[in-house]
Amino acid sequence: MTRAAQKVGVSRLAGGMMLAMLTQIANAAYQVNFQEPATKLAQTVYDLHMMMMYVCGAIFVGVFGVMFYSIVRHRKAPGRVAATFHENTTVEILWTVIPTIILLFIVWPVTKTVVAMRDATSADITIKATGYQWKWGYDYIKGEGEGIKFKSVLSTPREQIEGKAPKGEHYLLEVDNHVVVPVGKKIRILTTAEDVIHSWFVPAFAVKQDAIPGFIRDTSFRAEREGTFRGQCAELCGKDHGFMPIVVDVVSADKYSDWVAEQKTKMAAVADDPAKVWTMDELKTRGESVYAQNCAACHQPTGKGLPPAFPALDGSKIATGPKEGHLDRVLNGKAGTAMAAFGKQLSDVEIAAVVTYERNAWGNKVGDMVQPSEVKALRQ
Repeated sequence: MTRAAQKVGVSRLAGGMMLAMLTQIANAAYQVNFQEPATKLAQTVYDLHMMMMYVCGAIFVGVFGVMFYSIVRHRKAPGRVAATFHENTTVEILWTVIPTIILLFIVWPVTKTVVAMRDATSADITIKATGYQWKWGYDYIKGEGEGIKFKSVLSTPREQIEGKAPKGEHYLLEVDNHVVVPVGKKIRILTTAEDVIHSWFVPAFAVKQDAIPGFIRDTSFRAEREGTFRGQCAELCGKDHGFMPIVVDVVSADKYSDWVAEQKTKMAAVADDPAKVWTMDELKTRGESVYAQNCAACHQPTGKGLPPAFPALDGSKIATGPKEGHLDRVLNGKAGTAMAAFGKQLSDVEIAAVVTYERNAWGNKVGDMVQPSEVKALRQ
């Protein structure tokens, strides 16, 4: 091989390595940047973010350029005489006026964006998102789909969380029930919480609103494209804070109407008869499902708990003592502890079922059961 050919080969190799390196840098930048916007507001937020990066970069280069120039140009050296001036009116005016102009340049678009983010008026659909430790509850309270309600719980298998199985594609970012909304419609989200402060955060929509117990706050978005968008609770809310993701499916108007019809059919099919007298097996089967969704995170699927914060239910005085005390604890919780009140989260049937299950699962063999009518009587 001639020397010229070797030079060409080396040049191509160097060029290929440089291209690969630039590609890696670009991929890394994408991974640490914002998610791809799905709303006009999110695109505006992204553009502001990039503008600020450029402004800060220019300031960084300017300030450090002057600093390093001064260090080199005015360094102490033989034969150099230090300057004796103490102030310069022109410089002082410049370093006051220029930052003021930069600030005004930033304030105007940022203020418009913040105001737009707070505008939740004229919504087509209103959904209430309620934060619980550790899941989300959704109620469609206005617009197409009114009356639909469901809980949304992490669906990542425990085996993956405990490292006993390979992690899935959407590890800790998948739930059993997705929020579904139509594309191009303005969606108002009302946020609140039943226990501690949570936060409803979907980056692709530029939506982040705290959910505070005793308060109703709102935010909104209008998705411009179909797809599945994921977020998480963004407020430290306790032990399983990282286990309450948010998943929103944006679909076409026709698919949304089909989903609404399907949900209402399902709700009608599973609606509990308040007058029904349940058998032990029915209550235990239903109670096991309720326990897995609402209690297992703290008290563990085995009922052994995580003492001292989360006591064991297997063999506990509450789960093996009088059922009235057990019902009261589930309905009303216990002040000053991590035990939340489930009276507002669960129906009479669900509470009756989970209490019956806890009293007859693991090593507990009390043998009694609770009917929904007993729960209803305690509520009154």
